[in-house]
Amino acid sequence: MRLTVFGANGQTGRLLVGQALEAGHEVVAVTRHPAGFPISHPRLDVAEADACDEAGVAKAVEGSGAVLSALGVPFTRQPVTLYSRGISNVVAAMSRAGLKRVVVVSSTAVEPHHHAAGGVMVNRVVQPLISRTIGKTTYADLRAMEDILRGSDLDWTTVRANGLFNAGHVSSYLVSAGALDGVYTSRDDLAACLLAQVSDQRFVRKVVEVTTSEGVPTLWQLIRREAFKKS
Repeated sequence: MRLTVFGANGQTGRLLVGQALEAGHEVVAVTRHPAGFPISHPRLDVAEADACDEAGVAKAVEGSGAVLSALGVPFTRQPVTLYSRGISNVVAAMSRAGLKRVVVVSSTAVEPHHHAAGGVMVNRVVQPLISRTIGKTTYADLRAMEDILRGSDLDWTTVRANGLFNAGHVSSYLVSAGALDGVYTSRDDLAACLLAQVSDQRFVRKVVEVTTSEGVPTLWQLIRREAFKKS
């Protein structure tokens, strides 16, 4: 199948593109900076486009069987509109092209809940603090993105992840339409879950959570790796 991947040059996006190619798909990797895209393959087209550009999005989805979004932005206190503007353009382009299947990344913080594996620090300190401060505008726009999908007639699946980390391999991750206890998701597992939804019909027009249960870091390790980029 021909797949269009938005956010292809991000950490999860690159993993998703690589996994899709390994699975035998044709891939259109959409990025604003195609010259810096590190993957080359006979079945890969690297398309220069911005998710906020309606014409660029329309061109990128032409001829694809499914669209996947791994778009992401750093936390900021400034207004965030990438997710909602991007998905609005994707929905419009897919509707015009007669395409139906779309899978997108979101966050468990869009609808916070108690994580049994998180303990007091995650549930009562870290999660509320981020949600109310540096993550507030990001999560608000993710909620808007999810609402736009719900209002569309597409066959969408929203995949909510939590504390992202790099694992280097795909594990026996957990995915559920209900709340999960885990607080960490490896980017490898997130990419694998996104790709699996292309052919998995169980979660069409549903929101799911994905979490990793093997080899997860401690909270301090995650902060060091992700915030300070230390191993």
